[in-house]
Amino acid sequence: MEHGFTWMSYVPLLPEHTATALLVAILLLIGASLAGRQIGEATDPVVPDGGFSLRNLFEIYLEGFQTMLIEPVLGAEGRKYLPFYASLFLFILVNNLLGLIPGFSPATSNVNTTLGLGILSFVMYNYYGFKASGASYLKHFLGPVIWMAPLMGTLEIIDHMIRPITLNLRLMMNMFADHLVLDIFTNLTYLVIPVVFLALGTFVSIVQSYVFTLLSLVYVGMATTHHDEEHH
Repeated sequence: MEHGFTWMSYVPLLPEHTATALLVAILLLIGASLAGRQIGEATDPVVPDGGFSLRNLFEIYLEGFQTMLIEPVLGAEGRKYLPFYASLFLFILVNNLLGLIPGFSPATSNVNTTLGLGILSFVMYNYYGFKASGASYLKHFLGPVIWMAPLMGTLEIIDHMIRPITLNLRLMMNMFADHLVLDIFTNLTYLVIPVVFLALGTFVSIVQSYVFTLLSLVYVGMATTHHDEEHH
């Protein structure tokens, strides 16, 4: 998405979307490090801080993520996936919201960023599938009966290869359109209407982060379901 002016365009050697994504990653790492330091300095790490703190903010976020996303999709045993997917959601969300600030363009409106996130999701759910079931993970690509394996295997491979592309396009196109509309109305009015579209942009940013992460978790559930059934 083209902006008249962006701060990240002044970063040397890096494309604008890469510089923006790097900035978000650094901010999140700093925030997590400070929250971790607060936990380390607490008298009792199990007891929350008395007032508002960065540690409390992260703990509320992680607890909410576990309750609203992990457990409905993967159940209580899905807690082991919390660190990666909570980080993924937060990275996408902060990138989306950063684009609402004048002078910034969201890295998630660039196809290189969203395709990278889609490929990362693809790699991780297949990794968790192999980790849960070993080589037998490949069996679910072949269908329920062996004589249908060539057809089912082909369809499954196509389905899995399309997943990172659809994740990529859904996020990129929505963020591109959302921030393009915001730019147009901001340039035309500068007052009341941009506030409305800022609120709408915030809503869209949250929803798109949620949808991307939700689908990624669904893929994890599909990849590990055979192992869970055998285990039970």
